[in-house]
Amino acid sequence: MKKEDKIKQNTVAISASMMCIDWLQAKVQLDLLEKMDIDYLHWDVVDGRFAPDFTMGSSIIDTFRAVTKIPSDYHLMVEEPSSIFDNFSVSPNDTFTIHQECCRNLHRDLVKIRRMGAKVGVAINPGTALEALDYILEEVDLVIIMTVNPGFKGQKIVKQCIRKISDLRKRINEMKVDTKISVDGNVSLEHIPGMVAAGADILVGGSSGLFLPDGDLENSIKNMRKSIDIGLSNREY
Repeated sequence: MKKEDKIKQNTVAISASMMCIDWLQAKVQLDLLEKMDIDYLHWDVVDGRFAPDFTMGSSIIDTFRAVTKIPSDYHLMVEEPSSIFDNFSVSPNDTFTIHQECCRNLHRDLVKIRRMGAKVGVAINPGTALEALDYILEEVDLVIIMTVNPGFKGQKIVKQCIRKISDLRKRINEMKVDTKISVDGNVSLEHIPGMVAAGADILVGGSSGLFLPDGDLENSIKNMRKSIDIGLSNREY
């Protein structure tokens, strides 16, 4: 297969991490994300227990949702997340992801999310083995591979997680399921080609690749897409 054909046949989505948005320019940046056809808005919900710091609650998220058509990509970093499921509004195009490490009964919580009407996701930390997904992989639409430990933005990548992306892609292909792989943590221009080549379907763009200090969001989106194309051209499957 030619390089150009491989890129055309594969798509890698960008999910904009809204905790990294310039809050003084929030509406301007949101309009630009929509204009540039960003695929998802990524909402990090942090409780200060499972992960340090706090982010945004449902009222702030719903304020944004009211003025955009971009689907939501919820990521709950919350102990026993089912206790706050009812706080969130979801639609069939949204994805709602919880952490394997946070749930006493993961399968039960995934069933509850499915009943809410959203696509179902599970996230795993850098130190969590893929074996933790053995009996739920068929049940989820998405797996988030964390390439940093949950918490503050701007952390260094845990490099062995690139291998974890590749290993998960092999499992998904062998099982012949349609589970997507999302990658969250230091998704920079340096690391995007390797993440995509390893098998990532969705990239969470935060302070390392999308919302950069220079503030040129449109240029950042274009550069991310160029890096994605490099990764797609290097895929071996």
